[in-house]
Amino acid sequence: MTFRYIGSKSRLIDQITTYIGHPKQGAFFVDAFCGTGVVAEAAADLGWDVRINDSLHSAVISAGARLISADQAAFKKLGGYTKAIAKLNAAKPKHGFMWREYSPASVDTCGLERRYFTQENAARIDAMRALIADWVGAGAIDEVEERLLIADLFGALNRVANIAGTFGCFLSKWTSQSQDIIAMRCRNLKKRGVHVEATVGDVFDVPNAAHDLVYLDPPYTKRQYASYYHILETVALGDEPEVEGVAGLRPWKNLASDFCYKTRALQTLSRLVHGLKAQKVLLSYSSEGHICMQDIRSELSKIGTSTMHPLGAIGRYRPNKVASSTASDVSEFLVVVERPTVQLPKAQSKAVKTIKPILVESYA
Repeated sequence: MTFRYIGSKSRLIDQITTYIGHPKQGAFFVDAFCGTGVVAEAAADLGWDVRINDSLHSAVISAGARLISADQAAFKKLGGYTKAIAKLNAAKPKHGFMWREYSPASVDTCGLERRYFTQENAARIDAMRALIADWVGAGAIDEVEERLLIADLFGALNRVANIAGTFGCFLSKWTSQSQDIIAMRCRNLKKRGVHVEATVGDVFDVPNAAHDLVYLDPPYTKRQYASYYHILETVALGDEPEVEGVAGLRPWKNLASDFCYKTRALQTLSRLVHGLKAQKVLLSYSSEGHICMQDIRSELSKIGTSTMHPLGAIGRYRPNKVASSTASDVSEFLVVVERPTVQLPKAQSKAVKTIKPILVESYA
């Protein structure tokens, strides 16, 4: 992933990995708020089977792309991965949805000049996304290859986006990078395949069993990811939603997270952890969060033994240079929650093992 993602654990992954440990047979590492998949990838590298989930399709696509191997995305019908990327870069610009809504062409559409992308880059994004859809329709690529290319398109459009850090809004003046011509790039794929199950939906519906290791990284702040990354979600879905306002936001309030509301966050976290079947849970927390750590520890003590591990301080999310010069650091922690070991009756144990999640994708 080539862009900064709010709450990303990329700078903390080495510390978090030490608490993941080696996998148990038949167990999953469940990344229930997967974001861009940094932690899920680290678990997969340790040998875990991985289950990823997020409320955003774009996040699950980004996370899943990290785990794809060269064998899983051979692009045989297109002559290989490199040739597929070259064909996308050579696609003839198309005046489609991105061009109409998120470039200066939007003046004629809605009377507002949205400067997310130059007209040329927006038209190229439309062409690239349309070609990916055409390949899917023609059977030239499978679902894994489709998701890889969409994730690669995320990286490409981010490199030329006229934004401060997220897609919550555009900048009034064009940056130098936004004047570059968009170009997709091949990424380094995994050498071996990983068993991945992926879902898009409510975190409370994520399948998990007693022997799984569940990792939770809720938002904790008022920033709603569905609005901050709305353009990525539109590219992921390939749809043309009714957008509104200066920023051109797609409808997102149905995806608003209770974790982003100070008055609801603690109760929601408590309900989530209480409802998990996993005997061991890893919970990320930062000093920027609007839940008091003492309150979290009090709630978790009702579930089992909890230990808090400081991971160090990292730079607060900074959308621009001015913010970077004034913002303080954020202290990050990992809380390890372990329930008392309970011997389940045989019939109940069998029922847990036969849960069949509704998957968006599954590849190994």
